[in-house]
Amino acid sequence: MTTVALGLVAGGYASAELITPSKLQQISTVDDRFQSYNIEMLEVTGGRFWKPYKDIKKTSASASDQATGAASSTAAPAGMSPDLYQYRPPIDLTNRRLRALARHLGPAYVRVSGTWANTTYFTDAKTPPKSPPEGYNGVLTRDQWLGAIAFSRAVDAPIVTSLPTSAGTRSPDGVWRPDQARRWLAFTMAHGGTIAAAEYFNEPTLAFMGGAPKGYDATAFGRDFKVFDAFMRKEYPRVRILGPGSVGEADASWCVASGGYGEMTVLKAGDLAAFTGDADAFSYHHYGAASKRCTATGTSAADALSEDWLGRTDKTLAYYRAVRDKAMPGKPFWNTETADAACGGNPWAGTFLDTFRYLDQLGRLARQDVKVVIHNTLAASDYGLLDERTYAPKPNYWGGLLWRRLMGTTVLDVGPSREGLHLYAQCLRDKPGGVALLAINNSRSASTAIDLDAASLRYTLTADPVQSETVKLNDAVLELGPNDALPELKAQATAAGSVTFAPATITFLAMPEAANTACKR
Repeated sequence: MTTVALGLVAGGYASAELITPSKLQQISTVDDRFQSYNIEMLEVTGGRFWKPYKDIKKTSASASDQATGAASSTAAPAGMSPDLYQYRPPIDLTNRRLRALARHLGPAYVRVSGTWANTTYFTDAKTPPKSPPEGYNGVLTRDQWLGAIAFSRAVDAPIVTSLPTSAGTRSPDGVWRPDQARRWLAFTMAHGGTIAAAEYFNEPTLAFMGGAPKGYDATAFGRDFKVFDAFMRKEYPRVRILGPGSVGEADASWCVASGGYGEMTVLKAGDLAAFTGDADAFSYHHYGAASKRCTATGTSAADALSEDWLGRTDKTLAYYRAVRDKAMPGKPFWNTETADAACGGNPWAGTFLDTFRYLDQLGRLARQDVKVVIHNTLAASDYGLLDERTYAPKPNYWGGLLWRRLMGTTVLDVGPSREGLHLYAQCLRDKPGGVALLAINNSRSASTAIDLDAASLRYTLTADPVQSETVKLNDAVLELGPNDALPELKAQATAAGSVTFAPATITFLAMPEAANTACKR
């Protein structure tokens, strides 16, 4: 049983919860590749992506001035200031460190998509065109895509993607045609690639920003999704179909699709999902705010541990759950893109401060029928798990590595969370009967505790200050060793009884001898 007692006791500790790991009940399951990551299509091809904060000269422009045209390889996506972007060469997917660190997070999915994928032309010619054909804004060469396929295979991460949907893919009457998608997917399969799942359109919520024709609406989306669905079911029946792929909606003023993009029409998920009922899963994206690149009113580092900030992922899911229940009842959720904030992430996205959100979100969504969560990105911009220049791990990578090592696919009910103690439990990975507990103390000032009736192996992450790029595990700094070897993740043996969590700390507790019946299956 789980007994919850709230309040404060002497010494500033929140009163302890009694947790009996052997009796925790199963409430859900997740995909074995639940924790996954995104490599933007623009990273593969090279192009203009989010500019580092230090290089931004102009951080805002009037929306009416920005929303002047569809995305292009030289201009920003419609509605966005060009000054927010700068050119970067294609990512080196053969890099030994990058591959090794990605492999340690596996098995996972690698999503190769993003706004620019909507307007990218694939060519299998040995000499690619110097500029994209009319109706496209970028070119994906055969060598670049062969590199992505090789990376996917090397790190055990089948590909999740979305298809090109820009003007170049359309017939004279504006209807989407699968010709370009057929060529690209056939090349992928012929060269040993695995496409695990595909969306028709990346973020149709903001269709014009994504390169759709002006005036594109939900009815046009539905017409085209029908063509996409029939094509995929006939020619690639083993690929999961995801939809609608909406982004940024919630019953809240902070949702990123609420406005600020000139006169661009927002296509509501309810209108789009009316046409995606045949999809295998309901896909959506979540960002709790736009980053400081794009707005001065998104969020702040001071709020990064607040209940409001951490709970925003629940509000987004609640909004999309209502849509799912009406249009796609019974279909599981895939969160196919998420990070702390849209527009490349906030300045603190690469610090331990964001690791609270990163792990708390995984814990929350695992409890709520979300089968896969794909973080944006693996190694680009502030929200990357790895530094985009050196591929050195950031704090979120270390948190993700512990999640991968400890948290299995069966989700257990450990009771409600509260401020200062967010608790999540899953079966311990690769240990039948074992239980793993994640305890997040998001209070900056008060310790808290639980009473645990089993011995455990403790892994506590800390940083001083909390907004630091350096993280410690049980007081030992986590960093790569010679030849990029991972450090030993040493646990601290902890007896049954009271377990205390200091302010602003994250702790995993592994209990291999818990003898939980749900975890023996």
